[in-house]
Amino acid sequence: MKKIAIILMTILFMATSVFAMGHHQKKDKTAIVVAAFGTTYMSGLSQILNIYNTIKKEFPHTKVAITFTSNIIRNIWKKRQSEAQKWLNKGVPKEVLYVKNMIATVGDLIEDGYKTIIIQPLHITYGEEYFDVLSYAKGLRSIQTIKKKWMPIHKIVVGRPLLGTFGPRYDYHEDIKIAVESLKDDIMLAKKHNACLVYMGHGNEYFSTGLYAETQKEFRKMYPDVKTYIGTVEGYPSLDDLVVSLKHCNKKNIVLKPFMIVAGDHANNDMAGPDKDSWKNVISAQGFHVIPILKGLGAKKKIAEIYVQHIKDVARDNGITLK
Repeated sequence: MKKIAIILMTILFMATSVFAMGHHQKKDKTAIVVAAFGTTYMSGLSQILNIYNTIKKEFPHTKVAITFTSNIIRNIWKKRQSEAQKWLNKGVPKEVLYVKNMIATVGDLIEDGYKTIIIQPLHITYGEEYFDVLSYAKGLRSIQTIKKKWMPIHKIVVGRPLLGTFGPRYDYHEDIKIAVESLKDDIMLAKKHNACLVYMGHGNEYFSTGLYAETQKEFRKMYPDVKTYIGTVEGYPSLDDLVVSLKHCNKKNIVLKPFMIVAGDHANNDMAGPDKDSWKNVISAQGFHVIPILKGLGAKKKIAEIYVQHIKDVARDNGITLK
């Protein structure tokens, strides 16, 4: 009888273990999607990858995928796939060379059993690109099936951009303050060159870009020893507005930097390019000595850490556990 009892207990234990394994396999898995505008510049790619790798390091047991929101940039990378080994040898990660759009990236995750998804955009403000990410997430979230077990997504949420977003949950003024604090080394660089600091932001033509003016105000408040100016490629304040403001710069030197995650096409051409209408040449024509710095905000460790915190915030707010 004792032997029979032991055998029965062994069978029961094995059956329980198999059930537990099967139950675990069916459990929803969580993934993070890093949504960058993207770049085709190798020098700029490192700035995206700095944030991407920081996120992967912070959540080593959570799947982290990447998508580029720019159709133009993805199409260029698609063409480069015909010489795949060339780009892989240059250090381009496979997930960048074969980067997909938002729908395809989320679709691949769903296919692999990930039904709880956090999308963290690497955008600066609540602009056109960020709005589109929210729309994609809303559309995916709306998918309903008759049987709940076939629902493709359990949860899909979006983290806020660098300078925050609207609503009472997080005060965007605090997000601006945290971002400005993280850029102290740019202030020190301007001091080193006895210069005013000028940032070129992207901006957009569909929403107010007054956030840049508020950010400039915070720079002036936090670092009164250096006059900081922020202009935008699209929206307010424009380059023309910036030129008028620079009349109050009491220095002969200008440190010119992109207020963008990546120093890509805008930074290399619109900001520091050889054409007479580039920011560098327009500002130089006003009598300043311009020192362009072709490095995006994504290169900074503290900026990457802000995006990590935004992921933690949206995960906590939605009852999502990250490991």
